[in-house]
Amino acid sequence: MKLSAPAAKFTVLFISLAYILLFIYAAASKVKDFEQFRNQLGQSPLLSAFAGSVAIAVPVTEILISLLLAFPKLRIYGLYAAYTLMVMFTAYIYIILNYSAFVPCSCGGILEKMDWNEHLFFNLAFTPLGVLGIFLESYTPKTDRP
Repeated sequence: MKLSAPAAKFTVLFISLAYILLFIYAAASKVKDFEQFRNQLGQSPLLSAFAGSVAIAVPVTEILISLLLAFPKLRIYGLYAAYTLMVMFTAYIYIILNYSAFVPCSCGGILEKMDWNEHLFFNLAFTPLGVLGIFLESYTPKTDRP
């Protein structure tokens, strides 16, 4: 089944808005409780040595990706960045769950209510959206041609 250009454009916009909502919410939660976020990263067996830098870099990156997604001419870069960040977050959660004796909490807001397995599945649901968005943005004609 082939999507029409308007349907593909709408789907890419929907995916972009979903990522923007997720990343802005997550960044705002981290910034709001910055000290707690940094302290929790400091407890991470993988990130403790870099907690200060990561605590700043993650929300800044989430905001920058959201800005890329907001502008149609930059959206493809935002989709690649969003996909990459989701893969990184998902890999981090997988490693913590499967190879760490200690499982810290470093999420804020609604995501804090999820356990780590639920968070893993949440990320696994968002990651393919990035692939779909990249595919549709890259391979759909920009105009409807007969």
